[in-house]
Amino acid sequence: MGKNDHFDLREFLPYLLNLAAEETSQHFSATYRERYGLLRTEWRVLFHLGRYGDLSASEIGAMAKIHKTKISRAVSALESKNFLKRTASPEDRRREILSLLPSGQAAYDDLTAAAESYNRELASQFSSEEWSLLLASLERLAHLPPPKE
Repeated sequence: MGKNDHFDLREFLPYLLNLAAEETSQHFSATYRERYGLLRTEWRVLFHLGRYGDLSASEIGAMAKIHKTKISRAVSALESKNFLKRTASPEDRRREILSLLPSGQAAYDDLTAAAESYNRELASQFSSEEWSLLLASLERLAHLPPPKE
């Protein structure tokens, strides 16, 4: 027996958070994959553009904590699906501004409605107090900035 035999991985917060994230994400990922052929990073890029409007890839990467190479692949995939367009920034021609096209906006609208429904399903497993505490705790751990309106 080792000196760390008392350690229970099931009580290690990063492990539990990862399991919970995977479990809850897998169900919803089937929705965006089946409806639009999207991968997780593509959904996250689509979400940020739909929620916050025109952004650069680096802004999305910073907000979503996604590496720039993954963002770049997702942007290319979304562009090939005619969900977004790239426009050179008027301030810096090396920087591109990403914007949703009508088909991307329609996919965003459809998927956010599905996400809201799934979120209600998840919340139904908790009392309203438990749900509020869970969300507040996760936001604190994630160091989320205040919502951008």
